[in-house]
Amino acid sequence: MSGQSISLEKLPWWSWLSPLLAFGLLGLEFAHIVHVESALVLILTGLLVLATVFAAVHHAEILALRVGEPFGSILLAIAVTIIEVGLIASIFLSPTQGAENVARDTVYSAAMIVLNGVVGICLLVGGKRHHEQAFELHGAAAALAVLSTLATLTLILPNYTLTIRGPYYSSAQLIVVGAVSLILYGVFIFVQTVRHRDYFLVDPSLDAVDHGLRPSGRMALASGLFLIVCLTGVIFLAKSLSSPMTEAVVGLGLPLSLVGVAIAGIVLLPEAMASLRAAWANQIQNSLNLALGSALASIGLTIPTLGVMSLLTGKELSLGLGPIQQVLLVLTLFTSILTLGTGRTTVLQGAVHLAIFCVFLLLEVVP
Repeated sequence: MSGQSISLEKLPWWSWLSPLLAFGLLGLEFAHIVHVESALVLILTGLLVLATVFAAVHHAEILALRVGEPFGSILLAIAVTIIEVGLIASIFLSPTQGAENVARDTVYSAAMIVLNGVVGICLLVGGKRHHEQAFELHGAAAALAVLSTLATLTLILPNYTLTIRGPYYSSAQLIVVGAVSLILYGVFIFVQTVRHRDYFLVDPSLDAVDHGLRPSGRMALASGLFLIVCLTGVIFLAKSLSSPMTEAVVGLGLPLSLVGVAIAGIVLLPEAMASLRAAWANQIQNSLNLALGSALASIGLTIPTLGVMSLLTGKELSLGLGPIQQVLLVLTLFTSILTLGTGRTTVLQGAVHLAIFCVFLLLEVVP
């Protein structure tokens, strides 16, 4: 998050117009004036989803500037996760082919996009401009410890349990793993915001709150209301897009896992831009807070939520990754521990993560 890039005088026109147009289109669809099967309506719906996601993240950034770091990064991560859960649920609860895999594919894609794509480009750009950037090692180590545990429990372990055949958990296993994921994420938030807040701030003087960049209460309230409107609009628009998007992937003869990649990419794009702005401004700590926080929230909040939906609806939730994905995930976690294990970053670490990201994209299209 980079406060300098956000206007604190007034809300930009697109940040309030996008959700209003989204609800306008939803109203037309509900009244059967327009039909989602139309190619033009589908394109318009997709554009409005993307615009409303950007608007939601912008309003979350305004609120984040109001509360300061590291609370701001947590707020952004939660807002992005709510959008992600809404998009996943719209497909998971539908009769769409492969719906039981969408949570796994999206969470895995989010982790790979964040840890390799976002972190990679931030380290590369930041290193190229500032040569070497410093961050608080204890915070990164804490985040990676929790992230490695959550990723293993939710995406790898289901393949090796004995009660039922993988890649599924039994009901009891799903309840326990979901609860453990939620508790671990909650403990991490407690450490980040209360017990060891200093682990996530290299220099508290860089906080926007201390530099007079804090938005007014009136502007924060307006952004809070528009954030709720944006999140609601994205979730309902996603329901319209779920079946056509899946059918398009199948029609092109591509792997269904690309639906998860698309969802993760749409949701993470605005936050990725915020992380990149922070790295460009030599605020790599904020950049890593955003990136690692969103990856943690993606697993720690999404999996328990989808687990509850699975138990309530009786619909199976596929979690275990395939062999190729498991190898790439383990490589990513191992590399992240090494590259973020010194408290300083250069272009080399960025190049390593981007190389893994390119291979991830290749294998999603050509497994």
